[in-house]
Amino acid sequence: MKSGHISMQTENMFPIIKKFLYSDNEIFLRELVSNAVDATKKLQTLVSIGKADCELGDLTIEIKTDKEAKTLTISDHGIGMTADEVEKYINNVAFSGASEFLEKYKGVDAASLIGHFGLGFYSSFMVADKVEILTLSYQKDAKAARWTCDGSTEFTIEETEKPERGTDIILHLADDALEFLEEQRILNMLKKYCKFLPVPIRFGDEKKWEKPEGAEKEVEVEQPRIINNINPLWKRNPSELKDEDYNEFYRELYPYSFEQPLFYIHINIDYPFNLTGVLAFPKVKQQVDIQKNKIQLYCNQVYITDQLEGIVPEFLMLLHGVIDSPDIPLNVSRSYLQSDANVKKIAAHITKKVADKLEDMFKNNREDFEKKWDDIKVFMQYGVLTDEKFSERAQNFLLLKNTDGKYFTIDEYRNQIETLQTNKDGNVVALYATNPEEQYAPIQTAKARGYDVLCMDSVLDMHFVNYLEQKLEKCSFTRVDADVMDKLIVKEEVLPSKLSKSEEETLKNLFEEIADKTKFTVQLENLSNDDVPVLITQPEFMRRWADMQKMAATNSFMNNDMLHYNLVINTNHDLIANLLAETNDEKRKEKTAQLFDLAKLSHQMLAGEALDKFVKRCFDIL
Repeated sequence: MKSGHISMQTENMFPIIKKFLYSDNEIFLRELVSNAVDATKKLQTLVSIGKADCELGDLTIEIKTDKEAKTLTISDHGIGMTADEVEKYINNVAFSGASEFLEKYKGVDAASLIGHFGLGFYSSFMVADKVEILTLSYQKDAKAARWTCDGSTEFTIEETEKPERGTDIILHLADDALEFLEEQRILNMLKKYCKFLPVPIRFGDEKKWEKPEGAEKEVEVEQPRIINNINPLWKRNPSELKDEDYNEFYRELYPYSFEQPLFYIHINIDYPFNLTGVLAFPKVKQQVDIQKNKIQLYCNQVYITDQLEGIVPEFLMLLHGVIDSPDIPLNVSRSYLQSDANVKKIAAHITKKVADKLEDMFKNNREDFEKKWDDIKVFMQYGVLTDEKFSERAQNFLLLKNTDGKYFTIDEYRNQIETLQTNKDGNVVALYATNPEEQYAPIQTAKARGYDVLCMDSVLDMHFVNYLEQKLEKCSFTRVDADVMDKLIVKEEVLPSKLSKSEEETLKNLFEEIADKTKFTVQLENLSNDDVPVLITQPEFMRRWADMQKMAATNSFMNNDMLHYNLVINTNHDLIANLLAETNDEKRKEKTAQLFDLAKLSHQMLAGEALDKFVKRCFDIL
């Protein structure tokens, strides 16, 4: 047996660190600006605890481009470095100055510093052929140092002159990275990654119109362009904030959004982990997928990603806003999340916070909650369908709405309908409409019998119906134009037919001659004269199967040609009696066809040539 040490060659590792550690080359600006923020925050900390005797002065971080020299410079007025510190922090790959600082000064808030990996600086070589560091420490009598490296493992360091405390990182951009000299490109990157960093960041100047004191007109003035908000809303105390503050913050996050959210949830958790944020409830549209990826993840106010699968439960992806936590596990490059037990705990806390807010709204102001329901209905349904814990909490404030616009909790609605809408098996049957306008006739028929009809017209209602049937014992859901509506009431007396057996047989034959037997089964029912003479229904299981296939856009074995319907003839209707009394065979056939087509028309089943024939027949009859 032989043992030994694995040999690592720095010459081979350095290109990997430079080129493959980061998934996107624009990350370099985020990392370098974050380092500048850390240098500034360190100095502020040392001054506050009496470990540094200097004037803070203007701490603004500045980014400059020089197209002629092909350089991009990031400058701070922070703690700076001595030549020895440059050797220590820059030449030792993956040495974290932030971690050492926290170790040295016990009790300093860890969340005040951003970087802990020590690799961020090397992202600069993704875009630069050469990098210079010009730095002067805050310490008295310190000498300025210049460090230079061309991307290899060789460097030079020398004493130089620098008039002000702090550090300049000068990137000599490679030919394939000259895009980072363009003002708009840098501005977009800064607004994406650095918009809420806790130290002012300046990039160039901008023109604004202002009205000087005593002047009659506004004048155009040039001001430094500060691109970040150093005290974002989620870091502030909720008790100090008003609705206008949240709305203004939302416009800051989504400047091209034209709708204000319905309400906000302010998250502020400090145990068992640190988590802050603001989540906004937008009006959720029918296209669920379009709504996703609107929550932004920050780590100590540094933007990380808006791809939050794994940390935010699936249904919460429909919300907008920000969550910020130094405790969310990231990979070394801070480019994506790492799977971790803490992630699940954070997700559970966010879910609980959202459920608490919704329940409070329902209990404290149900009327206002009902007004918002139609706009959060899809969100609520998505939540109970995909998240078991949220489903358990939501039972108390999950609402159903009927076609009259009245709202009920699930328990309230069952109590509302169980007296009348019970079938012969003792099961409560909830009727619902998926398109109240198209299903107007059967809805009115149901109401005339005293039944209630739910409005189930959202993109998730078909799945939601199945969910409700699993949750409610002895309760089934049937669409209002299905084939069981007339069988709901347990009647003491069944209406007798006005027709003889021979008349019933004649009537059935009349409709079977014109109805396609592969699509329609003719049924005779003894309904009231107040009901329609002819109607089309469909077995609930078949209609639901077809609807689910349509939602999933699948090519299943059941196509439109295979769907089957019931053609129900009301034997007690005056028009049916009139049809049987007709002695002219041609006119009888014409009336039969007219009744059949009217039933199809009310069921959205008449189109093309069949619709044209129906219209012409109407003119002939008139």
